[in-house]
Amino acid sequence: MLTNSELRRMARESLQGNWVNAVLGVFIYGIILSVMANIPLIGWIGAIVITGPLTYGLYGYYLGTVRGELTSVSNLFDGFNNNQFGNAFVLNLVSGIFIFLWSLLLIVPGIIAALSYSQAYFIMRDNPGMPALDALRQSKEMMNGHKTRLFMLYLSFIGWILLGMIPFGLGMFWVQPYIYASVAAFYVELKNQNFATPYAEAPRSYTL
Repeated sequence: MLTNSELRRMARESLQGNWVNAVLGVFIYGIILSVMANIPLIGWIGAIVITGPLTYGLYGYYLGTVRGELTSVSNLFDGFNNNQFGNAFVLNLVSGIFIFLWSLLLIVPGIIAALSYSQAYFIMRDNPGMPALDALRQSKEMMNGHKTRLFMLYLSFIGWILLGMIPFGLGMFWVQPYIYASVAAFYVELKNQNFATPYAEAPRSYTL
């Protein structure tokens, strides 16, 4: 299995020549959600509706970039296609509820839940039309025995995050693409090693 440094190297290599679009995508993603959330009274509803599809598009962009596919900022809106919008919306809503419920027990179960469901957007992107619960189930199976690896990958960016906060947090527009691309590389490596089978519809049952 690849080390964290090797995953970060893959991310850097994939971002070479793509930094402008990567930074612009993160910026647009943040601006859209911020503007929507700050609309009086109804903004929070709009934010809930669009967060899933936007996140689907963002994850899909970085997954395509890591794989060497032709990507553009327009991929950020892939989640608004008719056959993706509903599933991406439900994925964001249900995963948020599950993580919140686990967090009620203590912060550690909430973190574990977030790591368990972390690959769902990538899985859904690789399997267009996959229902949200199936993506969450497959993510949970995929991350069995690998949650610590992903957690340590996130921790390896602490120094970069602190550096990105200077000046005024503007550096985070470059740090965030680096993190997203590294997590996408983690998914690609994990899928190739342990979870290469295509999606097949499973019986409609699910447990947290």
